Amino acid sequence: QEQLVESGGGLVQPGGSLRLSCAASGSIFSIAVPGWYRQAPGKQRELVAVIRSGGTTNYADSVKGRFTISRDNAQNTVYLQMNSLKPEDTAVYFCNANVGTIRGWVNLWGQGTQVTVSS
Repeated sequence: QEQLVESGGGLVQPGGSLRLSCAASGSIFSIAVPGWYRQAPGKQRELVAVIRSGGTTNYADSVKGRFTISRDNAQNTVYLQMNSLKPEDTAVYFCNANVGTIRGWVNLWGQGTQVTVSS
């Protein structure tokens, strides 16, 4: 069964950094339009960063200049480097992507990884 598995979350002090990983597993040929989303308690899930077709990237205004999304095509893995973290970045972070399988393209969500920014 194909799935996306996030890792790298945790507790960090304000101003610190974390690197999230999202690894695609199963019979996956490739991934497309990978993105990171987050959901804070009591709030809707929001887009944090995405890699569009052609390689262009889009970021939420709140994370521009601090977060960087990247991918390793050989490993079918997507990363989110988060620097200068703020308490308002606290949320569960989810990975999403379209994955190519023998059944065709399937949209998948990961299970989420908790990021807590607090002193």
